Amino acid sequence: MVGGGQLARMTQQAAVDLDVGLSVLAPSPEEPAVDAGARFVEGAADDPEALRRFADQNDVVTFDHEGVPPEVLAGLEEEGLRFAPPAQAKLFAQDKAVARQRLCEKGFPVPPNLLAGSVEQVAGFGSEHGWPVIAKAPRGGYDGRGVWELASAEEAAPILEGLDGGLLLEPKLELVRELAVITARRRGGETATWPVVETVQRDAMCRELIVPARSDPEVLEEAAALGRSIAEAIGAVGLVAVELFETPDGLFVNELALRPHNSGHFSIEGSDTSQFEQHLRAVLDWPLGSTAPTAPAVVTVNVVGPDDGSDPRDRLEEALGVERAHIHLYGKEARPGRKLGHVTALADTVDEAQGIAMEAVSILEGGA
Repeated sequence: MVGGGQLARMTQQAAVDLDVGLSVLAPSPEEPAVDAGARFVEGAADDPEALRRFADQNDVVTFDHEGVPPEVLAGLEEEGLRFAPPAQAKLFAQDKAVARQRLCEKGFPVPPNLLAGSVEQVAGFGSEHGWPVIAKAPRGGYDGRGVWELASAEEAAPILEGLDGGLLLEPKLELVRELAVITARRRGGETATWPVVETVQRDAMCRELIVPARSDPEVLEEAAALGRSIAEAIGAVGLVAVELFETPDGLFVNELALRPHNSGHFSIEGSDTSQFEQHLRAVLDWPLGSTAPTAPAVVTVNVVGPDDGSDPRDRLEEALGVERAHIHLYGKEARPGRKLGHVTALADTVDEAQGIAMEAVSILEGGA
């Protein structure tokens, strides 16, 4: 796995049960996945030679982030190296502008958009669709980074100066809620899709997952069908997380991730097969497991570094006293605003599960 962060760490935990040897390509041995027992291989994700050596040492190469330049992946595939997912599929998660264009061409619903390279183009888009306008860096960015809300075209000028490749513009949509659906796909086409998740965003970061999502049944059916169709249409191998906007005008595709994803963390306790085990099964071309939920309601809440810089690990003992709270800490250095772990709770109702998870998170973050 290219990358050694918390997603690789939880993949390593799943790999142990399957007796799969997981190596991670990372710049430092001080990575969460290495602490969890994954074999460390030193190298940068944008170094073609390091990727070549890594591929030679392993049967399958997959990813826990989008940081490998698309051009590097495509070039290595031309040399005969195989990745899961392949470069042409991974590009849908690496370049938002390309993803918008190609998904639209394939008939999937995407918001109105424009790749703008000048202030004049920003002004034209704002005049047509109204202000404010949402601007995104086509490549990079996560948890709100690389996203700006523009009240005028002039605000785009300094951003454009610091970016290569322009700005992807979209109108600010009226949201009912945000959803996510994860599908696993093997090379031969077998797929498995988890229940649609409602994602709750705070401070431009996903803070809470609610399963099942509180949308109408027909919306959930449409969202699940979109997830499966997109995985098939782009030729994915492994996991495909599709982030969706639910609006009064229907569903729109927001972004894709072709790897384990924050919106699937609930599946460790909340599904017959976790997203991490399923990703391993899919990239190794093994039979996929059941994605059936293990409880009527599942809620996952992310643990974020408190403003005072304190470490949630110092309050772990107290938080473990919250019954039915499943606590996961990622072994990362505590910093304000940094995602450091998550808590999942299973119950008969969303409100009950929410209360359990929130109680443990409040303790970990120093609020109780």
